[in-house]
Amino acid sequence: MGTRAGIVVTGTEVLTGRVPDRNGPWLAEQLRLLGVDVGHVVVVGDRPEDLRAALSFLTSTGASLVITSGGLGPTADDLTAEVVGAYQGRPSAVDAELEQRIAAVVERLMARRGWRTDPSATAAGVRKQARVPDGATVLGPVGTAPGLVVPPADGRDGPTVLVLPGPPSELQGMWPDAVAAAPVRAALTGATELRQETVRLWGTLEAQLAVTLRELDAELSGLEITTCLREGELEIVTRFAPAAQGAYDRLAAALAAEYAGTIFSTGPTLDELVGRAFADQGRTVATAESCTGGLLAARLTERPGSSAWVRGGVVAYANTAKEQLLDVPAALLAEHGAVSAEVAVALAEGARARFGTDVGVGITGIAGPGGGSPEKPVGTVHLCVATADGREARALRLPGARSAVRERSVTMAMHLLRRALLGGPPA
Repeated sequence: MGTRAGIVVTGTEVLTGRVPDRNGPWLAEQLRLLGVDVGHVVVVGDRPEDLRAALSFLTSTGASLVITSGGLGPTADDLTAEVVGAYQGRPSAVDAELEQRIAAVVERLMARRGWRTDPSATAAGVRKQARVPDGATVLGPVGTAPGLVVPPADGRDGPTVLVLPGPPSELQGMWPDAVAAAPVRAALTGATELRQETVRLWGTLEAQLAVTLRELDAELSGLEITTCLREGELEIVTRFAPAAQGAYDRLAAALAAEYAGTIFSTGPTLDELVGRAFADQGRTVATAESCTGGLLAARLTERPGSSAWVRGGVVAYANTAKEQLLDVPAALLAEHGAVSAEVAVALAEGARARFGTDVGVGITGIAGPGGGSPEKPVGTVHLCVATADGREARALRLPGARSAVRERSVTMAMHLLRRALLGGPPA
């Protein structure tokens, strides 16, 4: 596909998993919106030789633009600007004007936070951040670190390298200036529209979809189709140039015909569907959670504006909490146990009554690793969504570790909410 780019995410903390990579996926999507195909996202630690190797590899792929994130701070392990400058054949030197600008930012930051540091150490860090490769374009700092656009030195072939800071808020804040920089625009010359469509199914096996795609293979020229099975949801993402729109239309029609009973979205995520439905319908929801410990309430309130339709939630682990906060009858708990379909219904109705909402959700289960029995093994979960029109409940036996059981339970609860609000494929 047309113009290609590569991304290097730097930082040993990202490489080792201590910090999740938020920059690589964000940059890849922003580039797609510009019509640029990302061939590789490479994660490297804070080692100069590994960064040089990544730059060399991405150059070999034919990328016209390489973006790095991270390694622009004042400490010794922040070496991205220096390494990129050397790789591009452009020696670095302190930019006096930039040094003053960064020093003023640092001074304001320290004053606001009440920090006191050694002046000489602070000045050394500022000077380090103000080193600019010869001929590079400086992007004004959003935090303390400036960005850089570093083309190859005159007479050298290779990609332009866009150097961005690691903190996602700084990187994203700098992005408009970065794509407006003349060397970046030149590197992206020839970029054309790159379309992307998503179909989401609930209750279809990936192997079943694979059969359908093989049968259609001859009709799908020009489409890049990827599938991902997550928490029981099968996501089909297709990318293509405008010339392949007809092929995508054939794929979409075939999926709609073959999986009419399991397609629940042709674009929005599950969370977006549920959030929009509550907002559009003017309905409200409250939650009562035991084994999920508030994860459903957290997921519902992750969406901006959710305060208009999420009234509240209760995490009721102990039976006394279920009785006192959600009016679950003690006799019901004694007869059926806390992990039961009957208690899930009582939790949903209790949340709905206590918060005065249109919808109530109850979740109770055994997430493990202990606490199970032959009758109710680890992974047993009961859920219920209650509305004025009735109740919809599910009993699950989920495999996996504690976190997997909890996360899958929340996903099922979201699908029950989707069903209650919008109908569609069974949850």
